Amino acid sequence: MAEDEAVDPIRPQFPTGRVKKIMKLDKDINKVNSEALFLISCSTDLFLRFLAERSAEVATEKKKKTVKLDHLRTAVKRHRPTSDFLLDSLPMPADSTQCVARSVTDRDRSRAAADKPAPAGTRRIDHFFRKPENEAPIQINDA
Repeated sequence: MAEDEAVDPIRPQFPTGRVKKIMKLDKDINKVNSEALFLISCSTDLFLRFLAERSAEVATEKKKKTVKLDHLRTAVKRHRPTSDFLLDSLPMPADSTQCVARSVTDRDRSRAAADKPAPAGTRRIDHFFRKPENEAPIQINDA
């Protein structure tokens, strides 16, 4: 590598503070090493890119322009290691006629659910995805 070339630091796509909070939801994890946090963030990014690419391939095979849940399920079924742990977590696809009617009522329900307070001792998932005002971007220097 030439000396005049500048090396850009690799920055994870996901906010490290939120990834750390999600990791600490596991009761067995007390502390999270910065290197482990970086590796989890980068591997999550790679895994989601892999799923998106495979799902897009399935949608293209079916001559569709929009990736839908059944395309994602098909992509997961085709890849055995991913299928072993992820297939049970994906929701079952619904009929298309029921889906349209259900989407309107689900939207109304989600608004009502967002207004309800969480039960004691629990937090809403959107708490993890709010951007804190005092969080600064993390840079990793390989020196």
